Amino acid sequence: MGRSKRFKRFLKHKELFFLSLPAVVFVFIFSYIPMYGLILPFKDYKYNLGFWKSPWVGFENFKFLFNSDNAIRITRNTLLLNATFIIALLIVSLAIAIMLNELARKTVKVLQTAMFFPYFLSWVVVGYVFLGMFDMNHGMLNNILKIFGQDPVLWYNDPKYWPVILPITYVWKNAGYYAIIYFAGILGIDKELYEAAKLDGASKLQQIRRITLPLLTPLISIMVLLQIGKIFTGNFDMIFNVTRNSALLYPTTDVVDTFVYRSLKTMGDIGMSSAAGIYQSVVGFVLVLGTNKIIKKINPENALF
Repeated sequence: MGRSKRFKRFLKHKELFFLSLPAVVFVFIFSYIPMYGLILPFKDYKYNLGFWKSPWVGFENFKFLFNSDNAIRITRNTLLLNATFIIALLIVSLAIAIMLNELARKTVKVLQTAMFFPYFLSWVVVGYVFLGMFDMNHGMLNNILKIFGQDPVLWYNDPKYWPVILPITYVWKNAGYYAIIYFAGILGIDKELYEAAKLDGASKLQQIRRITLPLLTPLISIMVLLQIGKIFTGNFDMIFNVTRNSALLYPTTDVVDTFVYRSLKTMGDIGMSSAAGIYQSVVGFVLVLGTNKIIKKINPENALF
């Protein structure tokens, strides 16, 4: 009876099942099949012995990682930078979406295109854009400082500036994309609610606080949870290209991804690099579960699962 019900349900929704098939195949090939690589962090990988014959070393690769100062530094930088990215992006993209909702539709189309453009730029291009701004000799900012009689700043030598520069860069590139998602959510809100609020004398700020934000909360929860799932990935392409991989900036910009890349490139230690990768995945998974549990206690309807 159970099989019969499942088969009937499949026939009833067969179009949806077939529509999702390419995505299921993609996830299976690129997310599930490679999971056999999870044994690498527990092996001393030897090129001549191969993947399966390399000797087991247990948790030695993890000991090497956590006994060094690198683990504390890359964990701190990864979590703090990504937490800043999530908070700043949420505030800016929500503000943009709310402002778009107040503009005429023709103006909105032009602004959407302009704001969405940076999202399509590769981080390599963005890295050169910021090099043109921060270069010691020819950078735009240092030329402006010279005009006002100030000494040029060694942007790529001083790590104290980058906890501010990197979030600004991330928001500049991604705010347009997320603003459009939130704007689409606002368009789905019943306009009669706003009309009723106007009749009751509610100001624009009161409408935003009492109608827009509460009704957008489920969408905001989902977007934030998805971002928290990637909070322990270090945005390698952004940090590597924008900071020009300057070793002087490692105290505030070195994250898990850049550390794994450097470990592989300089030491060729696949086992230790894999240990850092699995550490990254486990912490990200725990953070998603913990955040979802907190949201579920506050409001079960806004939880992702």
